[in-house]
Amino acid sequence: MSSVSAASAPNPVSVDDRLAKRNALLLAMAQSVGGASASIVIATGSLVGYMMLDENKSLATVPVSAMVLGTAIGTLPAGMIMRRFGRRAGFAGSSVVAIVAGLLAAYAIFQNSFLLFCLACSLSGFTGAFVQQYRFAAADTASDAFKPKAISWVLAGGVLAGVVGPQTVIWTKDLFDPILFAGTFLAQAGLAVVALCFVLFLKIPTPPRRVKGVREGRPIMEIVRQPRFIVSAACGVTSYALMSLVMTATPLAMIACGLTQTDAALGIQWHVLAMFGPSFFTGNLIARFGKERIVAVGLALLAGCAIVALMGVELSHFWTALILLGLGWNFGFIGATAMLTDTYRPEERNMVQASNDFLVFGFVAFASFSSGQLLDIYGWSTVNWIVFPFVALSLVLLWWLLSHERNKQTP
Repeated sequence: MSSVSAASAPNPVSVDDRLAKRNALLLAMAQSVGGASASIVIATGSLVGYMMLDENKSLATVPVSAMVLGTAIGTLPAGMIMRRFGRRAGFAGSSVVAIVAGLLAAYAIFQNSFLLFCLACSLSGFTGAFVQQYRFAAADTASDAFKPKAISWVLAGGVLAGVVGPQTVIWTKDLFDPILFAGTFLAQAGLAVVALCFVLFLKIPTPPRRVKGVREGRPIMEIVRQPRFIVSAACGVTSYALMSLVMTATPLAMIACGLTQTDAALGIQWHVLAMFGPSFFTGNLIARFGKERIVAVGLALLAGCAIVALMGVELSHFWTALILLGLGWNFGFIGATAMLTDTYRPEERNMVQASNDFLVFGFVAFASFSSGQLLDIYGWSTVNWIVFPFVALSLVLLWWLLSHERNKQTP
C-alpha cells in the first residue's frame, strides 16, 4: 500500500497502523538475523585474534574494538544516507556491506590475516550503525498510539538476535576444522542475506528535503552545554563503555580460566538476552520511578557485575556477571537515553541523537581497545576494579543534577 493511497483512505489511522505493523514485523525479523552479527563478533572476535597473533596477545581484542569503532564511524553517515535516500535503500545497502564483511572475515581466517579480519569486523560494525536505526524506522509510519508497540516488536527481534548469534557460533565453529570459526563468518554473511530479503519489502516514505539556508533548531553547542545533556551523556557513556570493557575481555578470560569456547558463546548469549529482554518493561519502570532512579539502578547493577566477577572464576561467576552486565546496560543506557530526550526539541532530534551516539560509541571504542591491554598486562581482576570509580562518578553527577534542578525550582 503506497503512502498516497493511505492518505486518501477513509480511516487513515487504521491504514497507517496496518502499514506500521507490516514494517515493524519485517524490521523485527531483520533485527533477529542482522543484529546477530554483533554477538557473533563479540563471541569470537577476540578468540580469532588470539589464535592469529603469534606475539603481543594483548591485541587479541582489537577485532571486537574495530567493530565498535566501525559503529561509531557509521552513526553520522547512517543518518545522512537514510535522510537522503530513505530507510529501505539505507538498510538494503548496509545489508550488502554486511554480506561482504562476513565473506571477508571468513577469507581472512583462511589466510590467517589479522589486519584483514579487523577490517571485516569494522565493516560489520559500520553496518551495525544502520541496525541501530531499525527501532526508529519502525515508528516512522506508526500512529502515536502504536509507536511504543512498534519499537517493542523490533526489540523482540533483538532478543532473538541474542540467541541466533551465539547459537550460530556453536553450530558452525568447527565447520572447516581445524580452521576454527571460518564457517561462523560464512554463516554471518548468510544471515545478512536473510536480513536483506526482509528490508527490501519495507514501505517507508522518504522524508522531505530540508529547505536550504533554513536553520532547524538551536546550535548544537547550546544544547550540549545544558546540565541535563552533560549528565545524561556521561551516564550513557559510562553504561555502554563499561559494558564494552568487561564484555570484550570476558571470552578471553573464560578461555584462560579453562572454560570452553561453547561456554563463552553461551555466556554472551545470556548477556545479550539480559541486554534486550528487559526493554519490554523498562519504559514502564521509567514512567513509574523516574529516569534518574532507573539509571542509578543500572549503574548499581554494573557494580554488582564487577563484584560477582571478583568473587571467583567458575562458570557460574562469569555467567552471572554477564547477566548483571546486560541488565545494568539496559537500565543505565535506556534511562540515560530517556534523560537525553528532555534536552532537545522535535526539530533538533536527529542532530542531537546522532551527536550523542557518536560520543557514546567513540568512548565505547576506546574502552574496547583498552580491554585487551588491561586483561593481558594487569589481569581479569583489574578489568573489573575499573568499573567502580566510573560508576561512583556517574552517581555523583546524577545527585548533582537533581540538586541543581531542585534548586532552580525553589523560589
